[in-house]
Amino acid sequence: MTHSIHPQTRRGRGPARRIGRSLALVLPVVLVLSGTLAVASVNWSGTPQSPVLTAADTSAAGASSRTAARAPQDVLRDQLLMELQKKDPGAALTQLQQAVNDRPYLAEHCASIARSLGKAAVRVYGPTKAQSYARPVCDTSFASGVVAANG
Repeated sequence: MTHSIHPQTRRGRGPARRIGRSLALVLPVVLVLSGTLAVASVNWSGTPQSPVLTAADTSAAGASSRTAARAPQDVLRDQLLMELQKKDPGAALTQLQQAVNDRPYLAEHCASIARSLGKAAVRVYGPTKAQSYARPVCDTSFASGVVAANG
């Protein structure tokens, strides 16, 4: 077996190797930091907190700063109370059920909102007519609101 005698060249000792090593050390750190910042900047709560106003934000009650500071369940309660006055308690209860189905985090507030609707229905329609709209949205909270307002 014969071995060729070739001078061995030193590969990779130039500027390209130094740049490659620098990138190999810096790139993972940059990727981890940018990923962490991206995850930290995402709104994980489910409630919109964008500074950009939509058409619904500008038309709802006039002041977007007051709406942004209020809890979603309070905004929903006010919307449903207006719906109760415009249409009837049945329409408000239907919208409440849809809101809870669409946004499950509102389920814990469903009973208090339904009670508020029951009390408001008594003020607007009287106890007998208000009771006729009772249905099992959030258990019997609407009916208990009617009874509380009546008694």
